[in-house]
Amino acid sequence: MPLYETVLIARNDVTQQQVEAVADEIKTELEAEGGAVKKTEYWGLRSLAYRIKKNRKGHYMLLGLDAKPAFITEMERKLGLNEDILRFMTLRVEEIEEAPSAILSRKSDERERGFRGPKPAGRFESGRRRGYDDREEFRARDEFQREEFRPGGEE
Repeated sequence: MPLYETVLIARNDVTQQQVEAVADEIKTELEAEGGAVKKTEYWGLRSLAYRIKKNRKGHYMLLGLDAKPAFITEMERKLGLNEDILRFMTLRVEEIEEAPSAILSRKSDERERGFRGPKPAGRFESGRRRGYDDREEFRARDEFQREEFRPGGEE
């Protein structure tokens, strides 16, 4: 049987368990047809590139399937009817890689980075560079002038 990879995007207000329940439903139907789910990866709640049905985030799930083409068309029909699924995409592949996908491996790389060192000198907490007027001597002079010449006070 041909091999397929399917990526699902579910609404952000459903739980991870509900997304995994959709994947389990696909798995039980596929096993009844004589196919198999070779790989399942939950990629997490991620930001979408643009709004889809008023959602800015979605739960991503990757499924590696060994199935007949007729099952794939039926699965896509059911996913299209499911209100919790925003988008899905199925591709035919030559082989399903056993290693973690690029998305999961990139997440693990980000976790390993950790502390990147101290902030560079000459920057505020916001990351904005210090300008000429931001030097301490100018700030002190401005405060002194404000205290010295108060309107309505004694001079």
